[in-house]
Amino acid sequence: MAQLDKLRARLCAKPKDFTWDELVKLLAAFGFEALGKGKTAGSRRQFFNPATQVAISMHKPHPGNILKEYQLKEIITLLGIC
Repeated sequence: MAQLDKLRARLCAKPKDFTWDELVKLLAAFGFEALGKGKTAGSRRQFFNPATQVAISMHKPHPGNILKEYQLKEIITLLGIC
């Protein structure tokens, strides 16, 4: 559980180097599942929490793996943390 707390605190600090992989781990800890992408999904990714019926749609950053500030703010708002 300590790792999740560290990841949550890191997200709340809105770092300039928060990665996509860190986001996926955090969303999984909150009960979100990555939905299968279709043939034409491109960089769009969707996560769904069956318990709360909440869906999150985001673009996976490319060519790098670092999330933009607006994406961090959106996740913080949707998860209701910080």
